[in-house]
Amino acid sequence: MTPKSEAQDSRFDLLKWVAVVALVVVGVVGNQYYSASPILYRVIALLALAAAAAFVALQTAKGKSFFALAKEARTEIRKVVWPTRQETMQTTLIVVAVVLVMALLLWGLDSLLGWLISLIVG
Repeated sequence: MTPKSEAQDSRFDLLKWVAVVALVVVGVVGNQYYSASPILYRVIALLALAAAAAFVALQTAKGKSFFALAKEARTEIRKVVWPTRQETMQTTLIVVAVVLVMALLLWGLDSLLGWLISLIVG
């Protein structure tokens, strides 16, 4: 893209965001106005308005950068090495065991300190 066309796009971004806000407002007000209508029709209308608002928002510079970020995030998620079921179970059992041991230690310390305080106070 040339700098002139980028400036032209950025100039229309404000209008596009106004259109997005208008679509959202139409959805909210329309949902309230047609509250007596069956919910299926209202949901379909809201989904259509949300899709239109998302389409318009993705045409802006920030929308395009958000979409690029989402694509990169999806690529990074695919690179993650997720633990196996066995590794997850073992880690969970270790955490549970440590929590139980710490609970017993804290309970014992609390009981000891309570007993010592009761001896001092009388």
